[in-house]
Amino acid sequence: MKLAVSGKGGVGKTTLTSLLAFTFAAQDYQVLAIDADPSPCLGDALGFPRELIQGLTPIAEMEALIAERTGAKPGTYGGIFKMNPRVDDIPDRFSATFRGIKLLELGAVKMGGAGCICAESVLLKQLVSMILLQRNEVVLMDLYAGVEHLGRATSDMVDALLIVAEPTARSLGTAAQIRQLATDIKIPKLYLVGNKAQNQADRDFIAANTPGLPVIGYLSADPAVREADRARKPVYDLAPALVKETQAIIAALDK
Repeated sequence: MKLAVSGKGGVGKTTLTSLLAFTFAAQDYQVLAIDADPSPCLGDALGFPRELIQGLTPIAEMEALIAERTGAKPGTYGGIFKMNPRVDDIPDRFSATFRGIKLLELGAVKMGGAGCICAESVLLKQLVSMILLQRNEVVLMDLYAGVEHLGRATSDMVDALLIVAEPTARSLGTAAQIRQLATDIKIPKLYLVGNKAQNQADRDFIAANTPGLPVIGYLSADPAVREADRARKPVYDLAPALVKETQAIIAALDK
């Protein structure tokens, strides 16, 4: 599967991504987890050792690599550069691996203006397209509250976009905005994952206020999420109830 995960900041999309990564790995899949958030924290959620995380550099910040592959200096606009740079070696060369999960950080392009085309954005788009189209492994993309890394050229390569929401009006409002963005670029399958549900009333609130999205599953509010964060351990190791709920989400996606 090739899955993207988005949602309002703080709703738990990175927690869901980490749970999916370990659950797929436990099913003997090769997993590539991509942190596409400008403030990367997926490595911490996955429990990667500090030295591995510190050894990672977001691809968008690798000026020498971008210049080598595109022929243009990062941050410059209006020049001539390759629109199809070589990217096939990047996931294996510039990722870190822990417990069978490969982690790659994309980083953010510092846009010079609306709709600008720059060397960094071209390289990232080419990289995302290659990963979604050619990599023979489960791919999980942890996005921020948007779908900027999934342009029209790659939208149909994603099997599904999971939009995470907690049982609040603001969170579901953001989910509606993400749904509209995803619909605009024609991502074929959109699902809502309800997170931090403390009781049936929370689940009912999400189900009653979902912005035109089928609910693919729920994750319960679990104090183990905070414990895992403080201990720098994967929540997968400390929250068996959430693991079961994640397994149910994957089973629903399989169908």
